[in-house]
Amino acid sequence: MSASSAVVPAGDSTDTGYQLTVLLYSDDIATRDAVRLGVGRRPAKDVEIVSWRECATPAAVVDAVDNEKYDLLVLDGEAGKLGGLGLSKQLKNEIFDCPPILVLTGRPADGWLAAWSQCDAAVPHPIDPLTIGAAIADLARRGPVA
Repeated sequence: MSASSAVVPAGDSTDTGYQLTVLLYSDDIATRDAVRLGVGRRPAKDVEIVSWRECATPAAVVDAVDNEKYDLLVLDGEAGKLGGLGLSKQLKNEIFDCPPILVLTGRPADGWLAAWSQCDAAVPHPIDPLTIGAAIADLARRGPVA
């Protein structure tokens, strides 16, 4: 049994709350570190991150989403070549039952781009631990996208 198959999917609660497997995409290791450290293991009392999968290229993200199950995708909209906004749009249009997507935008005024990308939530750079933790907890409580 793989680690992700032993995890309670988002939207299913256990005695401890919601447990998530998260894929994190950014071509910048400092951004990936800031997200992981900012969110921590428990972004909320009832939400636990049980595993992170980090990807530095769009191809790695597409391959991972095609071949594994994730409860949440966090995509860096400021990544080079193909940013998280374009990747979000691609995944939402090409992946059946695409997991919820949280995009990190360049600034708060980029909300219109986030809407275009079909992401489920957006948080602006710089990474604020409280804001991103709240967004992840909210997405976990909403459960899988129908």
